[in-house]
Amino acid sequence: MGRRATIREVAELAGVSVATVSRVINGAAVAPETAARVGEAVAVLGYRPNGVGRSLKTASSRLIGVLIPSLANPVFAEAVDGIAEGVDGSGYSLLFGASDYRRDRERAGIEALLRYRVDGLVLTVADAAASEVLDLIEAVEVPYVLVYNPAGDHRRPTVTVDNRAAGRAVAERLIGLGHRRLGMIAGRLADSDRARARHAGFAAAAAEAGLPAPTLREVPFTAPGLEPVLAEIFAAPAPPTALFCSNDMLAIAAVAALGALGRAVPDDVSVVGFDGIAIGTLVHPSLATVVQPSRELGRTAAQQLLGRLSGEGAAASVILPHVLRHGKSVGPAAKHSPTASPASNLPAHSLVTRTSTP
Repeated sequence: MGRRATIREVAELAGVSVATVSRVINGAAVAPETAARVGEAVAVLGYRPNGVGRSLKTASSRLIGVLIPSLANPVFAEAVDGIAEGVDGSGYSLLFGASDYRRDRERAGIEALLRYRVDGLVLTVADAAASEVLDLIEAVEVPYVLVYNPAGDHRRPTVTVDNRAAGRAVAERLIGLGHRRLGMIAGRLADSDRARARHAGFAAAAAEAGLPAPTLREVPFTAPGLEPVLAEIFAAPAPPTALFCSNDMLAIAAVAALGALGRAVPDDVSVVGFDGIAIGTLVHPSLATVVQPSRELGRTAAQQLLGRLSGEGAAASVILPHVLRHGKSVGPAAKHSPTASPASNLPAHSLVTRTSTP
């Protein structure tokens, strides 16, 4: 019996992407001429969608693949610990990969894990709503659960926090402290649907309070050199009095860069992070941040996947509560700021705010 054709071979013959082949197979809307080319390639190669991937397996591998953006960021390492706890005693072993926030490495990492014939996957992707990687995984019928990616209309199972609500809570906290000029330092929004959701909530709260749109600067996720970026922001008239950073590593880098520029935190500029990594409590000043229950996110995602592997059916998305933790990197708007006000038309948040979505 000859080797069965792969979805990638169909894509190459039809001159389209793997994601497009998957959409045609699953009945999604595709241009008629494109669908025709894919259909012809399927016929020529004798491609059988339901057998792809699974046809390579003679038995369960008892392996679960894990793909995250980076092990250098402690928030992901903590989630991996939770995943390991979640599968402990199940008889499954874990294989790991990291994408370095790059879509090409994301794809290569998933393809490598699939070659190891993993039974299922726990992963974080750049954009769950429009992911070629997830299209591929679905085409080869390998169960998966996302972790950290926002839940949404994509209907793909994910274990996460409400990133948009968290971004809103940060803005409301800062506005309650008299800040009227807000800024955000984020990793590249195109590479993180989490950062996009946080920015959307932050900007929405500013708009509802009648404030200008927060200043936004996008920077690389890894090894960011923030001093030039912040120098440019604070050389402008009326710079922000508070900065929200899309993760704690960026926030810590921002505090250091502001110090090098002669800006005191929080006397001149308040800084808020996102993730709640432990090192944030050890730096000076201690970092105000949104705390994600990363270990619990990982553990819950692993348990959801084990449920799918045991035949319990499709996993539902789970949104866990986050905590807005006060730290000494945040304070009232600087008194010399011409638009600062000690009061606000919004109530100040308590030092610790818990937010969850039903």
